[in-house]
Amino acid sequence: MSPPREAEAVVAADAAAVRDPAVRAAWLYYVEGLTQEAIAGAMGVSRAKVIRLLAAARDSGVVRIRIDGKGGEQIALERQLMGALGLAEAVVAPSPVDPAATASIVGEAAGIYMADRVRDGMSIGVGWGQTLSMSLKAVATQPRERLAVISLLGGMTHSRAVNPSAVARRMADAFGAECYQLTAPVFVANERTRAALWREPGLEDLLERARRVELALVSAGDLAQDATLFREGLLPRSELATLRAAGAVGDVLCQFVDAEGRVVDHPVNRRVVAVALADLRRVPAIVLAAGGARKAIAIRAALRATGARVLITDEAAARALLALR
Repeated sequence: MSPPREAEAVVAADAAAVRDPAVRAAWLYYVEGLTQEAIAGAMGVSRAKVIRLLAAARDSGVVRIRIDGKGGEQIALERQLMGALGLAEAVVAPSPVDPAATASIVGEAAGIYMADRVRDGMSIGVGWGQTLSMSLKAVATQPRERLAVISLLGGMTHSRAVNPSAVARRMADAFGAECYQLTAPVFVANERTRAALWREPGLEDLLERARRVELALVSAGDLAQDATLFREGLLPRSELATLRAAGAVGDVLCQFVDAEGRVVDHPVNRRVVAVALADLRRVPAIVLAAGGARKAIAIRAALRATGARVLITDEAAARALLALR
């Protein structure tokens, strides 16, 4: 099997990296155009080993595959979304065969979008979630000068996969940027604790930096049992019923909003340590990346809550959003 001809592949090329088996396999496959069988022979390994090495190269960001072409249906959906939702820009990625891969597909599109638009000297605010975590594969390592990345919400004391603070850290590493992290738990015991934290000089300074970012990348979560926020244990699933009763349909930066994008009156919202959505709305350019048909109501609510003018999503979510009209 040869590499896809419609895709542009960028592979790490420094001498030290090429000594790594995964990088060497990627170089032979994507640059020299050898088949997997030929690579197995050249490297003295099995074809199954070559497949695993190529997968490792993709997962680590050593190889970035960029497909610039779009189908007519994608372009049509983008135009319809812009007209229906008042967007300045819409990016619609193909929906995966397995809906579980939606975050990966939309994340890839978000990473490409960011890599194209981030410029020297910018300040970027970053949210969290599985989609944004997946976007880092497409960003890989693309250094910029005088760039600052600011985390827009607190983190977790223990995480198995996606830690809010880690997304900003990894994006800063990819761009070679300074990173300003909100060094507090994303959820604290009560409103008084949150108020006390925001009075800390370091967090006051971070909040001011967050209010001055030029570009913000955020995602949206819904109220499903397996939504990242609940799956990763930031909140117990027992909160779902009371959040729904309060009118919540989803969250942005762990702040729950109703279908109109208004922050709901719920105790959880009073103990979240994150940049307020009212402050986020003042950011000149906000990019919302989220996909999946089931998230349509949450995505529309997030657009209203943030005032985002750029949406990165997939075909299934795009059709569901248009059907909501």
